[in-house]
Amino acid sequence: MSRLESLYQSFTGYKPFEMNLLPLSGSARKYYRLSGEGGTLIGCIGTNPAENKAFLSIDEAFCDAGFHAPRVYAVSEDGMEYIQEDLGDGQLFELLKPQIPSGNFSSDQKNWLRDTLSLLPAVQFKVGERMDWSVCFPDQEFNERMVNFDLNYFKYDFLKLTGLEFDEIKLQDDLDRLRADSLDYDGNCFMYRDFQARNIIIKNGEPCFIDFQGGRRGPLQYDLASFLWNAGTSFSPELRGEFEECYLRSLSNFITFDEKTFREKYRLITLVRLLQEFGAYGFRGL
Repeated sequence: MSRLESLYQSFTGYKPFEMNLLPLSGSARKYYRLSGEGGTLIGCIGTNPAENKAFLSIDEAFCDAGFHAPRVYAVSEDGMEYIQEDLGDGQLFELLKPQIPSGNFSSDQKNWLRDTLSLLPAVQFKVGERMDWSVCFPDQEFNERMVNFDLNYFKYDFLKLTGLEFDEIKLQDDLDRLRADSLDYDGNCFMYRDFQARNIIIKNGEPCFIDFQGGRRGPLQYDLASFLWNAGTSFSPELRGEFEECYLRSLSNFITFDEKTFREKYRLITLVRLLQEFGAYGFRGL
């Protein structure tokens, strides 16, 4: 019996009937759906103890703040495997997928998107209030090192592979300025890091949050940019503007801010995020 099956049995009192590997994502982590008389649960096998520790701690912060994240029910002694609540197959990206090429989203689809973005400020502030930043993986905050990683990802895994001629000194000057400007932020807000439709599950019409193990302290604008400028969803400028307003209305319930200043920083952070995405696609040879 595998450790996941043993964890299932220790929690439910029953042996699982079956254990099926779920489709792999960009991570080396493996997820399984375990089914039996004790119900259906998700099992995770991690590859890095620090990453698993970060997930378990952040998951507790989400649940304590009242958000629907998968509750963890049992963890192996070494912390490398655990079983958690099964939130179902309603991944927001898959629910949007049929309409992504046309951009003609249904009223239900738009409502799911609005609900998700309306919840984002609450996640950023309420989870941030409960965070133990020391457990964040691989770093505690959005800092110079992280931005350098993202910008170098673009430079070496995308731009240099294109074969284009460019002035490397001038490019580096621009990247240095972008890094310095994007790091000017205050507060202890939670930055999801990979906030996108693939990491949202719609269950009973409500958004649920998954795959936040890379979260850390960071600027508010980063998650908004990650969600609205993700290449997979390709929102139109009109929809993107509508969803930005939705987020800003919700944000005003938590802080007083100057919208012009917020949007200026948002444009900078969006550029950082897009350059990181270019690097990711280049690394995968896409």
